[in-house]
Amino acid sequence: MAITLADLATKVDGTLVGGEPTRLVLGAATLDSATAGDITLVDAADKLHLLAKSRAGGAIVPAGTGPLDRPSIEVADVHAAFATAITTFRPPRCATRIGVSPHAAVDPTARLAADVDVHPYATIGADVEIGAGATIHSGARIMPGCRIGAASVIFPNAVLYENTIVGARCIVHANAVLGAYGFGYKPGPEGYTISAQLGWVELADDVEVGAATTIDRGTYGPTLIGAGTKIDNLVMIAHNCRIGRHAMICSQVGVAGSTTTGDWVVMAGQVGVRDHVHIGDKAVLGARSGVSNDIEAGKIVLGEPAIDLRDRKLQLATMSKLPEMRRELKQLAARVACLEGSGGRGTAEAA
Repeated sequence: MAITLADLATKVDGTLVGGEPTRLVLGAATLDSATAGDITLVDAADKLHLLAKSRAGGAIVPAGTGPLDRPSIEVADVHAAFATAITTFRPPRCATRIGVSPHAAVDPTARLAADVDVHPYATIGADVEIGAGATIHSGARIMPGCRIGAASVIFPNAVLYENTIVGARCIVHANAVLGAYGFGYKPGPEGYTISAQLGWVELADDVEVGAATTIDRGTYGPTLIGAGTKIDNLVMIAHNCRIGRHAMICSQVGVAGSTTTGDWVVMAGQVGVRDHVHIGDKAVLGARSGVSNDIEAGKIVLGEPAIDLRDRKLQLATMSKLPEMRRELKQLAARVACLEGSGGRGTAEAA
């Protein structure tokens, strides 16, 4: 579809600066891929120079930017406005409610509330309870005794082992596995024996679990994920962990067993956390940090082992100067050798 600059400015609650109001906009795209018919976005003044390299016909920019070399729409929130522009040209596909597909396998003891969708080839086990408006996509397997809250979505091929609890408005993405056995073994004369696997996984409300993420069941009780926590793809959370509310856990993080966190914790990509440690409220673990001890609330750490961010920066700055320091050390060593070889005569003569 096409829309005029003036109408688009109205739709995104912005102010048109420059350009003909009746000029048509044909799409929305990022700076590097936009063409002459597209609107793009520049979300900060220090990025305006990038617009000069773009072929975009116009830009959505922060309020107060002023006239540019092409039409612009000034808004209070660039990203919210650009999202509106994107959905104007590419409306999201609205899935119609389908009810329970005759091609789904639903145990007769399962209890499904009103307006639940179960897509073809999903499997719903015995004594499962699913809340109103929930969606179970094709290939998902919900094993016996699971509880899924209202309006939650389980995407294709996700697996919920028995007795898993999912709160309301949760999202479990494709191929995630909740409730697999924890990695706990006892050595014996004939090999390893798996420890008790009598617990379960429990997600509070508004949790999102990324694709191919795994969360292991507790040994005797639950592995808990707090309300509002968002977990990226390819994350591993081990048995008996208790993750607080509103945590952000990025891709390829691994959290070992019985670790606990406070609320609003951030774990950046590829963080590794050893077992039985506690991460305090609002702590931030920088990318690829290796955490082997408790982290205080509000602390920002980085590195392996993870230490205070300021100390880590000092270490990195010092390491960057090592080649220069090595050269200076060699020069000093040569001068000392020269002085020692002369028996100190050079120093005496100078005196």
